[in-house]
Amino acid sequence: MSAPTSSPPAPATRAPEGGTRSRHVDPTRRQQAVAAWMLALPFVLLFVVFSLGPVLASLGMSFTDMKRTDIRNPFAVEFVGIDNYVKLVQDPLFRKVTLNTLLYLLLGVPLTMAVALVVALGINRVERLKGLLRVGYYLPVVTSIVAVSVVWKFLYRDNGGLFNTVLGWVGIDGPGWLDSTTLSLPALVLMAVWRNFGTLMVIFLAGLATIPQEVAEAAEVDGATGWSRFRYITLPMLRPTLLFGAVITGIGYLQFFEEAFVMTKGGPLDSTRSATYFTFDQFGFGNYGYAAAASYLLFLAVVLLTWVQFRWLGEREAKR
Repeated sequence: MSAPTSSPPAPATRAPEGGTRSRHVDPTRRQQAVAAWMLALPFVLLFVVFSLGPVLASLGMSFTDMKRTDIRNPFAVEFVGIDNYVKLVQDPLFRKVTLNTLLYLLLGVPLTMAVALVVALGINRVERLKGLLRVGYYLPVVTSIVAVSVVWKFLYRDNGGLFNTVLGWVGIDGPGWLDSTTLSLPALVLMAVWRNFGTLMVIFLAGLATIPQEVAEAAEVDGATGWSRFRYITLPMLRPTLLFGAVITGIGYLQFFEEAFVMTKGGPLDSTRSATYFTFDQFGFGNYGYAAAASYLLFLAVVLLTWVQFRWLGEREAKR
């Protein structure tokens, strides 16, 4: 008798793609999305109410003639289009403060970056007391800007100021630093450089730490001098760090305000009044629409400066 043949096992059925598995996954993803939005909702609401909302409101305000007297009667505000921007371009005082701000920028940014880079290179070569030096040079950054400005105002005094006293030791009659229309702005820039280079110093030290020592050692073995190593190795490898430092420093000098407010009140003869100071004054005068337009011109200047810096310092890196 022949053995009974067993029937072949039934083939295993595969669940169709997008069937049961997808029905189990989709609710989980949906729950995760809902949970994420619930967690982000408080921040989104705070951002809309306290950041995005005021920004859009000030943008709309820049196209109106709103003044302090219109707060109680907002329906009296009239839409004036770009009249505020046209008036700003034609305003001699605004053109003067724009030139002052440009001088702040052109003097302050290169000096701050140069001093910070030199100090960072020096500290990077020191083995002992490196931490103490970093804290000492960074200390002015965390010091109150008002306190720093008051101290430097005394240093710049005609009689009894430190700078004129030192000049008197060598027979030089020191000038009135903050009373001169030609010296007051460079004097403020010098103080700003002293206070702000500590931030860039820390950033440059971090950038220097990323440069491989093997590259510098190989160049030294090949006979490269210190200047050649700095020019062809250190600077190119620091390009992203220099770009970041230039952007944040440039934005800071475009918003130059506290130093002039405390030390010179924008004088003498508006020689130290910046665009930010001008905007502050216009808000104080109650010209809200005019001040909002000035603030958005300053915003456009920040965008333009950042674009130029990215083109200048970031173009070679992009081509590589």
